[in-house]
Amino acid sequence: MNSKSKPVVEPKPIVVPAKWGLPYAEEPTQPEQSYIIAIAVVTILAWQTDIGTLALMPFTMLATWYHEMGHGLAAIFLGAHFEQLVINADGSGYAQFSGADNLWGLERALVAAAGFFGSTAAGCALIIASRRKLATQLALAGLGAALLITTLIWVRSLTGWIILPAFGIAAIWIAFSRRRKLQRFAVEFLGVQGAISVWQDLDYMFSDSAAHAGSDTGKIADVLLLPHWFWGGAISIGVIALVWWSLNYSSKIDA
Repeated sequence: MNSKSKPVVEPKPIVVPAKWGLPYAEEPTQPEQSYIIAIAVVTILAWQTDIGTLALMPFTMLATWYHEMGHGLAAIFLGAHFEQLVINADGSGYAQFSGADNLWGLERALVAAAGFFGSTAAGCALIIASRRKLATQLALAGLGAALLITTLIWVRSLTGWIILPAFGIAAIWIAFSRRRKLQRFAVEFLGVQGAISVWQDLDYMFSDSAAHAGSDTGKIADVLLLPHWFWGGAISIGVIALVWWSLNYSSKIDA
């Protein structure tokens, strides 16, 4: 008797959700999710020392840009005028805006908090964008364009004119390259730098205005009454929650 041969069915490949830093998880040797978290922790610890700050100076300046742009854009949104952004050679910086006297107390507190949550929101948006290839490319190109445009409009320091456009050009080049693994790692790494920029200087974050001239948590405490250390802790908890959610969300990659 002749029997019909059964078609050979090849088993479907098992695709594991991708880990941070790589686009697909078809290889068993991909780094764990702790890889990017470890970089974030090392960066935060390094920022608390003079040597670490110096070693990470370009990323320290990028973190300053994230933070100060949060202040400046919040000021614009609330009706003030963003005058300039200065980044110093030691990685510090400030955003200067006029019309602050016309802001209510709560609005001034929001401008102060925007340096923390604005940078975190931008960083988390970059991390989430890593979930899809097109979103990753658009996010990198958008970040690069933002660095170039804001440098042209607001930055008023030689250090900023050198470092920020360099980051912007690099981000745009990666966005239009065909190196998917590099794109995913870059958007996550730069996103993490934005998200953790709130802890660039823990002494500043947990100081009041009197102890540390013009500290943001001190300005919030002046308006909302509760002590500066409370706001430093509350902001830290909120930032950790946002970063943790964005990292877990981005690990469930679609394409």
